[in-house]
Amino acid sequence: MIEEAFAMGPSAGADGGGGFMGAMLPFLLMFLILYFLLIRPQQKRQKKHQVMLDELKNGDRVVTSGGLIGTVSGLKADVVVVKIADNVKVEVQRGSISKVLGKKGEKQESEQ
Repeated sequence: MIEEAFAMGPSAGADGGGGFMGAMLPFLLMFLILYFLLIRPQQKRQKKHQVMLDELKNGDRVVTSGGLIGTVSGLKADVVVVKIADNVKVEVQRGSISKVLGKKGEKQESEQ
């Protein structure tokens, strides 16, 4: 019975596995798909956010990641002073600024 099982298998000269490249091809394709669908777009978003943070100026209206909306009134190395009301200023980390609503000198939508 065992001899019959060996007789049904691949012949001695045939390559049954497809080699190293055949085994690595699915992993390579999976990595390329992950790179173009996940990694590359995240890197582009991160660069865009960093450029936005580098271009912050006094007078810009910003939204923090906590949801506070205010006007930039001071800039330090890693800290931004945001004025959120009359005589109320808070210091937030530069990285916690999630969006710039309007640049200095531009009219805001609510002011029209």
